[in-house]
Amino acid sequence: MITMDDIIREGNPTLREVASEVSLPLSEEDIALGKEMMEFLKNSQDPIKAEELNLRGGVGLAAPQLDISKRIIAVHVPSADPEVAEPTLSTVMYNPKILSHSVQDACLGEGEGCLSVDREVPGYVVRHAKVTISYYDADGQKQKIRLKNYEAIVVQHEIDHINGVMFYDHINEANPFSLKEGVLVID
Repeated sequence: MITMDDIIREGNPTLREVASEVSLPLSEEDIALGKEMMEFLKNSQDPIKAEELNLRGGVGLAAPQLDISKRIIAVHVPSADPEVAEPTLSTVMYNPKILSHSVQDACLGEGEGCLSVDREVPGYVVRHAKVTISYYDADGQKQKIRLKNYEAIVVQHEIDHINGVMFYDHINEANPFSLKEGVLVID
């Protein structure tokens, strides 16, 4: 079971490497890693399990954050509607790629955080408002998915991890809260 002790923190060189593609068909080891990553995210969002296991809440996790330089990400985005139990996006992606993106950019009004960063980093992290992603699922089937707004931002954050990019690399250092006209701010 993955815990916070397994997650490497900023400064570790693995977080700045471009991760290797996962070979297909997927190995049992890579499938098991994807399942463990998803289990961590679900546990981190369960208030009782998160407290019991001392987990920080997360909606995404990339293999490089576990010091494994492979192109594997897991995302588990709960519904914003408390009446809806099903997550809006819950999947493990092997070798994900951004095929296309919108001209419009977006950012989260409250900024972004990261399980590998133990500090607040104020500022807008500007990303694409919509993306089309291709990836392989745990069965080795090629998938294509269109995402927008929050789900798109979560997946872009995780794809950055497999490309050696940290979220704060996108923040304007001189003026962290400046935005170009037309950027969608998601609350």
